[in-house]
Amino acid sequence: MVNLFEQELMPSGYYVIYVCIAENRFLIPTRRGGGKINELMRKLIKISLLFLSVNYTLSMCSSAKDSGNTLKADMNKTYQYVELSRDLVLAAKNNTPYADIQKTLAEAPVASLAAELSNDEAKKAFWINIYNAYVQLILSEKPELFEDRGAFFGEDRVTIAGQALSFDDIEHGIIRGSKVKWLLGLIKDPFASEYEKTFRVDKTDGRIHFALNCGAASCPEVAVYEAKVMDQQLEIATRQYLQKTSTYQSEEEKVAVTSLFSWFRGDFGGKNGIRNFLKKHNIIPQDSKPELEFKDYDWTLDLGNFKEIVVADAE
Repeated sequence: MVNLFEQELMPSGYYVIYVCIAENRFLIPTRRGGGKINELMRKLIKISLLFLSVNYTLSMCSSAKDSGNTLKADMNKTYQYVELSRDLVLAAKNNTPYADIQKTLAEAPVASLAAELSNDEAKKAFWINIYNAYVQLILSEKPELFEDRGAFFGEDRVTIAGQALSFDDIEHGIIRGSKVKWLLGLIKDPFASEYEKTFRVDKTDGRIHFALNCGAASCPEVAVYEAKVMDQQLEIATRQYLQKTSTYQSEEEKVAVTSLFSWFRGDFGGKNGIRNFLKKHNIIPQDSKPELEFKDYDWTLDLGNFKEIVVADAE
């Protein structure tokens, strides 16, 4: 259900629109002065909100399903480029030369890379490794870039298969499946490039947020991800991060969780989807419906946090 109402923000004349879709509340800043919003603007906003609510509902239905991938990795396939992304992470971890790896990935033919990354597990393994490795490598050389995080994530930093990419391109465009960065995972970008469409995942998987490391202290640790055991590795990474960062208070019926759930709530199916996700990973009891509280995120630059994720019986 969509509720729309307006409220004056301050005596100077700024107005904001408060929108409530299901349990989620959004704020849309509007213009200053000249009285309140006229009827035409109100109608335009309502039309936009109708689109938003439909998109939101479809997104919630999709995200609320089991987080398994739509296309599994081929256990008999050789993943040459995923192995190179793996080597890049190890180069960042061990402070070893990586120019040859960087050159091979930058010059890889689009068709060859796309043929290898033909399933979601391979896509996630490759692009998470690329994202994590380059964050570590770039910030280790120029830590001052982290002082302007908007520019750091928003400007082109990485070249893969001839395409210059920002970290935002990799995370929101490819790994999250063309999600608009600032809209909580509720809206897909209708203007995605052909390159992005070629390499993006088919199904958004909320667990990737517990594998991506942007260089901040609150980020998950960096691991090496493999296409053939990606699903198991993401489960382990998710469980470890949630156990470390979540606090359930049964007496007050509250659970304090990472802000990642708030920023990307659409990737989990909204607030109810977050609760179901927490139940699935044994953070809260199955019969509970606690109030969600989101912890502050520590943006202090903190590099060099690596770990191994070992999957039993992995080939």
